[in-house]
Amino acid sequence: MKNRREFLKRSALITSGLAVSAPLLANSKSAKSKDLNVPGIIFTENSQGKWDGKAGSHVPIVAVDGSKVTLLTAHGMSGSHYIVRHTLVDKAGKMIGSKTFSGDDLKAESTYELPAGFKGKLFATSFCNKHDFWVKEFTV
Repeated sequence: MKNRREFLKRSALITSGLAVSAPLLANSKSAKSKDLNVPGIIFTENSQGKWDGKAGSHVPIVAVDGSKVTLLTAHGMSGSHYIVRHTLVDKAGKMIGSKTFSGDDLKAESTYELPAGFKGKLFATSFCNKHDFWVKEFTV
């Protein structure tokens, strides 16, 4: 179990870096096509790629209250299909926080404290064990 968690942590960190430094989003052609020639590896509300129609239950919902950021992914949680991880990353690729979930968790929700006086662009991520990696960009 420890090796699996380490793998998930490292995978999320690497993918979070990709989200910030080299967004390889599903292109608009593939987002409209069910026959993907080059699948995307990062999905967003506007670039759902092969997972067209899945954004509502995979893109994290972001709530900001002062210096607290809460992420919620409105996705069912079961042993075979669940949200594995949330991360909150700044535009420089620095991880502000992360939380790993299991299929036993009731919901995929996490809260993070922003650095004092933080203003700028952030990336909220949600990783589903069946529907890949989803990112929401927002500014505080």
